[in-house]
Amino acid sequence: MTRALEKARFDPETGEAVWIEEDYCSPPLAMERAEVLDDYFEEITVVEEDVDETVGWQRIDNLPGLWEQVLDEA
Repeated sequence: MTRALEKARFDPETGEAVWIEEDYCSPPLAMERAEVLDDYFEEITVVEEDVDETVGWQRIDNLPGLWEQVLDEA
């Protein structure tokens, strides 16, 4: 989870944080939401449940880094 959030991207078209997380919980990210995600994100949407992690990161690689966006707005 830490690695995924460190590499998270910002989608300027939607204003959303985007990242790829391999997860086997049902519902997806159940433990992560309870532990930390719900503290920082108002809404979490799982777009595709079965996507190869490498392919997923390649899909969002062209987006700017989330943390760069946060620092620019600070």
